[in-house]
Amino acid sequence: MASKPFSLFVILLTLLFHVVSSKPSPYDFIKHLQGAHKGDHIQGLHDLKQYLEKFGYLDYHSNQTHANDDDFDSLLQSAVKTYQLNYHLNVSGDLDAETVSKMMMTRCGVADIINGNTRMESGKNNHDHDGHGSNSFHTVSHYSFFPGKLKWPASKHHLTYKFVGGNFPSEAVGPVSRAFRTWAHNTHFRFTHVQDKRKKADITISFNRGNHGDGVPFDGEGGTLAHAYAPTDGRFHYDADEPWCVGASHGAYDLETVALHEIGHLLGLLHSSVEGAIMYPTIDSGVTKGLHRDDIQGIKALYKK
Repeated sequence: MASKPFSLFVILLTLLFHVVSSKPSPYDFIKHLQGAHKGDHIQGLHDLKQYLEKFGYLDYHSNQTHANDDDFDSLLQSAVKTYQLNYHLNVSGDLDAETVSKMMMTRCGVADIINGNTRMESGKNNHDHDGHGSNSFHTVSHYSFFPGKLKWPASKHHLTYKFVGGNFPSEAVGPVSRAFRTWAHNTHFRFTHVQDKRKKADITISFNRGNHGDGVPFDGEGGTLAHAYAPTDGRFHYDADEPWCVGASHGAYDLETVALHEIGHLLGLLHSSVEGAIMYPTIDSGVTKGLHRDDIQGIKALYKK
């Protein structure tokens, strides 16, 4: 039987771990909005409007009536419905438990909808209504592209990448390089790591904190994990405040899995509504993923000749 001092030590250690591992997320405010629906006035709904605007679901520019208040108006209800549709949730327009849980998950910082022209697909047999396919494409696909189908020119199939900035951990080089190799195996691209700091590269990878000069600040631990830009910008930023790891580790995020997702953006893919796809916007800690058939179909459709 364990002694009382040892039992007390275990209890204290457990409590300490709970305190350390329950650091508030930037999205924790959404938890207190569960059950909200059209017509409600609840403190924190203004923050939800900013969240949905950040990820492309809401735009009050043409109608500013309720842009800065805590009213659950028709525009907010419509945005919540679109979010629920994209994530295969019950499309009620209400903040039910499942919707709140999904919104609170850590995710990519790239919007799901850009300029109102692109959204994650939801169970369609082709993409014709968004210009993402042809009538002969009958398999169910859920990938999407940036507006204008931004991609690298046909002559640019060899891309170089390098790591920049002072916050870059050496442990990230291997996982990121493996992610590039995975995309190379499934595309016509080949990638070369540029190690000479004086040489330019098509793609730059860096670790940044808070406001890092691109107009899209990170939000500390939790919230958004990383973001990357459409072709041919080439920037890929990790949030340096996140707990990063190599492989699956409880409470931390796999560098390679996130790199696979962001490289997808660098090549021209937006988000997918397939939860198993690497281009799905959200991810839990302790999870590793690889490329899904939907990701491969998407990149082949974008660069088809």
